[in-house]
Amino acid sequence: MKYRAAFALAAVVSLSGCGINSVPTAEENAKAKWADVQNNYQRRADLIPNLVATVKAAGAQEKSILVEVTQARASASQVQVSGGDLTDPAKVAAYEKAQAGVTLSLQRLQEAYPELKSQGNYTVLMSQLEGTENRITIARADYNTAVQSYNTTIRTFPDAVGAKIFYGAKPMVPFQATTPGAEAAPPVNFGNSN
Repeated sequence: MKYRAAFALAAVVSLSGCGINSVPTAEENAKAKWADVQNNYQRRADLIPNLVATVKAAGAQEKSILVEVTQARASASQVQVSGGDLTDPAKVAAYEKAQAGVTLSLQRLQEAYPELKSQGNYTVLMSQLEGTENRITIARADYNTAVQSYNTTIRTFPDAVGAKIFYGAKPMVPFQATTPGAEAAPPVNFGNSN
């Protein structure tokens, strides 16, 4: 009887260090951070049409670039990645590519219409877009930190034991830039340089 109690106690103690709690905690944290990324992209998708409509009313000459931004936003919102898809590099890459299309169209908006800089609507648009892009950047960084923590948890002893045996855990894919040259800041030219 004493041996059974000692064995049960030893089993509980040994399993407590095998990722029983830490693996799902780290996984749920990473999924929550991914939801924050999606939330900020959704905020951008919801915000852009309203802001674009305001700027669009300021002049018909901006129509083509604003349509491009709206179309990029619409196509980006069609690509969805759920928490269960975070182990599939192809799905995460497709999501990142769709979002990069919105970013590129927003850069074209900024570069193509220097005359809008003096208009109050354009100033509000650019301010909101900058704030939104900053929120997205922070959310992506937080997600990558959570993914790093999760991936480290499932690969280090003793949590790796529980991760493999109990959860069949696989590493999650961090968010990476997919736009060529994304590591360098894009040049901004309003056409007024000498």
